[in-house]
Amino acid sequence: QNYLDNFWPDLKAAHELFDSILQARRERETESQENNGKEYPEHLPVEILEAGIKSGRYIQGTLNVNKHRAQLEAFVRLQGFGSKETG
Repeated sequence: QNYLDNFWPDLKAAHELFDSILQARRERETESQENNGKEYPEHLPVEILEAGIKSGRYIQGTLNVNKHRAQLEAFVRLQGFGSKETG
């Protein structure tokens, strides 16, 4: 803020961008506090997830994301189903 005020006081777009970034940061900090420090809130309580896994309604596994195509390619490797297993 000081840098912009001192060196670019008339550059309106830079001041608006700074204000926008500052507001987004404040909102993210507020959301983090509301979620007890977790970046993302849990979608379902753990008890419901565990019951759903036991009943077969949900599956449990490891999320694998392609590091080169992260936005396009990912899959879940189910527990107990490794690539070297047969049968």
